[in-house]
Amino acid sequence: MKNKSYILVGFVILVFGIIFIPEIIDRISSGSVVDSDRHAVGEKKPSVESLLKMGKVPGFEFTDQNGKTITNEDYKGKVYVVEFFFTTCPTICPIMTGNMVKLQNEFKTDDNFAIASFSINPTHDTPEVLSAYAKEYGITMENWHLLTGDMQQVYKLSNTGFNLYAGQNENVNGGFEHSGLFALIDAEGYIRSRADDFGNPIVYYDGTTDEGIKMIKQDIATLLNN
Repeated sequence: MKNKSYILVGFVILVFGIIFIPEIIDRISSGSVVDSDRHAVGEKKPSVESLLKMGKVPGFEFTDQNGKTITNEDYKGKVYVVEFFFTTCPTICPIMTGNMVKLQNEFKTDDNFAIASFSINPTHDTPEVLSAYAKEYGITMENWHLLTGDMQQVYKLSNTGFNLYAGQNENVNGGFEHSGLFALIDAEGYIRSRADDFGNPIVYYDGTTDEGIKMIKQDIATLLNN
């Protein structure tokens, strides 16, 4: 009886090997094997269709670090990233700028990529100050505009246009508070976002973390290659 059981088990193992081993070998060869099948979803490359439209960027007009007037029309036809910052920020801004420089260096050869950095302390951040800041951080891309102008217009754009909070607060380090998030804009002027594992839009990308930069790099490339 025991011998029959061993024979049956051996037969099952043989059948399993014939059916599934070649498939496993194919997956290893193609690099499609992940730690677990449940992780495969997060590793899928985004498509343009998977990047959700979150609304259109409102019109704006500010002055950049070179004293040039820049409007949303200057970004027409370009994929670009938006942030709100200030040059004397002692906390997250240096991290954000460093990560934005990484995006600059990744896509600097593509004329269809751009960056818009809006100062939330425009009284201090004049074009001259912004120009010095650009030199300090290695901002060299022609399509990266550090923008300054009327403070109320900046806050309107941040808080209403993008729903990214920015404001003055004398009780916080630096006197101003804002998010560390980046917004991704497509060539038609729409804010775009990937969805999380539950199908909900993340809306913005964390500009202070390696994971956030990894995700936005992938999605910038997706939009540029569309």
